[in-house]
Amino acid sequence: MARKKSVEDVDVRGKRVLVRVDFNVPQDKSGAITDDIRIRVSLPTIQYLRDKGAKVILCSHLGRPDGKVVEKMRMGPVAARLSQLLGTPVQTVKDCVGPEVKKAVSRLKGREVLLLENLRFHSEEEENDPSFSRSLAKLADIYVNDAFGAAHRAHASTEGVTRYLPAVAGFLMQKELQALGQAIESPARPFAAVVGGAKVEDKIALLENIAGKVNSLLVGGGMVATFLKAGVGGQDATTASVKKVMEKAKKNGVKVLLASDVVVARSADAPETAKEVAVGQVPEGWAIVDIGPLTIKEFSAELTRCKTVLWNGPMGIFEVPRFARGTEAIAKTLAGLKAVTIIGGGSTAEAVNGMKLGDKMTHVSTGGGAVLMFLEGRELPGVAALLDK
Repeated sequence: MARKKSVEDVDVRGKRVLVRVDFNVPQDKSGAITDDIRIRVSLPTIQYLRDKGAKVILCSHLGRPDGKVVEKMRMGPVAARLSQLLGTPVQTVKDCVGPEVKKAVSRLKGREVLLLENLRFHSEEEENDPSFSRSLAKLADIYVNDAFGAAHRAHASTEGVTRYLPAVAGFLMQKELQALGQAIESPARPFAAVVGGAKVEDKIALLENIAGKVNSLLVGGGMVATFLKAGVGGQDATTASVKKVMEKAKKNGVKVLLASDVVVARSADAPETAKEVAVGQVPEGWAIVDIGPLTIKEFSAELTRCKTVLWNGPMGIFEVPRFARGTEAIAKTLAGLKAVTIIGGGSTAEAVNGMKLGDKMTHVSTGGGAVLMFLEGRELPGVAALLDK
């Protein structure tokens, strides 16, 4: 992967800098932000630009307003939280393009910060509309993408705008690309990947790509059922894809560890029915909701001997306490390793951060879909569009 120019490779002094951040934060019914990690991780880039005397113009999406103005998806609460964290007022506007926005930008002084309104109030954002991209670009002299979590989408604010402005990576984007890139391209070995989640369909491309790169592959979550079917000659398309992964792993001398026991329940809503069974004895119609105690032991023993571990996908339905033991055990094992530990975003990051173990890991990614695309070996449009070093 080509190395990209960063915010340190361009002269930002006194310039108007448009920064794409990922402020798509979770909020409760009252609109209060319940987790501000996505705001916090953008602070180094924002602070660097302020220290250089740049005029900082931030833009982000929030939720899925589908091209319409939705009052509860306005960026006001985000601006308020950001100004607390920065210790300086953050200005806002009621739109992200148009005369009012231009006026607000023209009044900005060096070191000041302006947060534009939700980009997705305009359907042109997700359509990557050229005139919308141009309107955004006209607000600034330089563009910085610090939104790794949105880099897998070719939208106006992630890809379109780069056609009209010099485009570089922010510190978070740089950190993500380095951590994930190094894990895949030059890991300290032994290198293990732990892959979980409910549906194997979402992870096939990832599994195919890493099956030739890791020393061991540990499979948990609901997808174990498909791996088992593949082992006994299941016939559907997904099973056929899993078979291919298994064959590739075998050919490359990769050790594949499947869950040997699991926790099952009549349904995800019935934790009181949960029981532990050997993996070949899942009752007809019951759901696999976690890995079992024997698997926890086997997985932990394998991980303890590794120098690099990449984890993508929880071991069960961790949001339900009775089904969270496998995910918690893997997180605790990784937190205690003297190894490079990389948590591949989405619900895995949510679980690790929820256990307050994020700071015990080498890197917890802020991406969900972006991590998957990266680990599948595909190019992220928002990254490809940045200037090469």
